[in-house]
Amino acid sequence: MPSDVHVLLVDDEDSVRNNLQIYLEDEGFLVTTAASGEEALDVLGQQLFGVAIVDMRLPGISGNDFIRRAVPRAEQLHFIIHTGSLEYQLPEDLQSLGLSPADVLHKPIGDLGELTRRLLALRPALSR
Repeated sequence: MPSDVHVLLVDDEDSVRNNLQIYLEDEGFLVTTAASGEEALDVLGQQLFGVAIVDMRLPGISGNDFIRRAVPRAEQLHFIIHTGSLEYQLPEDLQSLGLSPADVLHKPIGDLGELTRRLLALRPALSR
């Protein structure tokens, strides 16, 4: 079990956040949740995470802005974008930070195993 992977899950929808947290914990991941980008930034100052799963449409700062602000605070952090917008385009500045279209998952994820596989694929980079 990948209990050494600590995930920050950022989503303002209670049901999405709670269901993903339960699923990921059942898969053996350590999960901390935040309902907004601002809350997630506060949590980043208190704990070390390997991966952040980030919704794009958040109250307050957007998911894109959260990522922009999080990188200087937690350079080791990897990001998976979790969005309900089929029109979402990964901004160039986020691509320059190392994100790629493979890091974008669309809601609802039909096969949650896809999320697990993506997290496990990041695992070697997390152990550096």
